[in-house]
Amino acid sequence: MSALICGSYAFDTIMVFNDHFKNHILPDKVHILNISFLVPEMRREFGGCAGNIAYNLNLLGGEGIPMATVGSDFGSYGEWVTECGINDSHITIIADSYTAQAFITTDLDDNQITAFHPGAMNLSHTNSVFDASNVSIGIVSPDGRDGMLQHAAEFTEAGIPFIFDPGQGMPMFSGDELATFIDQADWAILNDYEAQLMQEKTGETIDQLAQSLDALIVTKGGDGSVIYTKDDYIEIPSASPRMIVDPTGCGDAYRAGILFGLMNDMDWETTGRIASLMGAIKIEKAGTQNHHFTFRDFEERFKFEFNRTI
Repeated sequence: MSALICGSYAFDTIMVFNDHFKNHILPDKVHILNISFLVPEMRREFGGCAGNIAYNLNLLGGEGIPMATVGSDFGSYGEWVTECGINDSHITIIADSYTAQAFITTDLDDNQITAFHPGAMNLSHTNSVFDASNVSIGIVSPDGRDGMLQHAAEFTEAGIPFIFDPGQGMPMFSGDELATFIDQADWAILNDYEAQLMQEKTGETIDQLAQSLDALIVTKGGDGSVIYTKDDYIEIPSASPRMIVDPTGCGDAYRAGILFGLMNDMDWETTGRIASLMGAIKIEKAGTQNHHFTFRDFEERFKFEFNRTI
């Protein structure tokens, strides 16, 4: 069973501000905001939603096939994809374009300010779901606007169940377009802020949105997550990280856990906990693709963390 992961590949330039944003941003002056942060720590990482989800799914032993458009500067990242054993047959290089770039500044409260250049991602619609074979499940994660609309429609036409994961792409869509995504998808994943925005833009409550899906999953960071089904909701506890280093990419690691559970017909109690532990493991390492484990290690930690087996 393979998962087609539609979304972005990006280079993440991650900077650490050794203070708190709230100490430097004056609420009564945001209309004339002109501020600079000294960031003595900086690193460049491989990222992007499709890249991160595929990497994490691969760690769990699931086969993820990323579908993305990248720029002519993708070389070093492409070598990493190959080294990790990830299928790159649907990663398309767009000449005369940059791979998407994210510039992320994190403060000591783990708050983040991000500037994002989409680059080749804006041409994601040049890839088609119909070009992928032997796919049994999919996900539409943040990507170019036209690509997200197209890929959701193609998954629906092809009869392939998929997760809708709008993430930071949500502001690109109207309430009607978001409602269409929900009607097309089998599952949706939102964080608590996105869930509130989704309700405001569609005019529907969480319970109403869940009626159109097999499950609506709302993540709440350190407070765990909630999985809403048509008839019930399931509270999933957060897993305990051994240390908190970098929150970037935790949501993508969580989504890989959800995909893995769905691909293996696991119940929501188990699936949600796998996702939760994936997020905890990721937060222990800087960057989005620098954590490693064997599945046996993961099983042992899962049992220790939740007092149950996978």
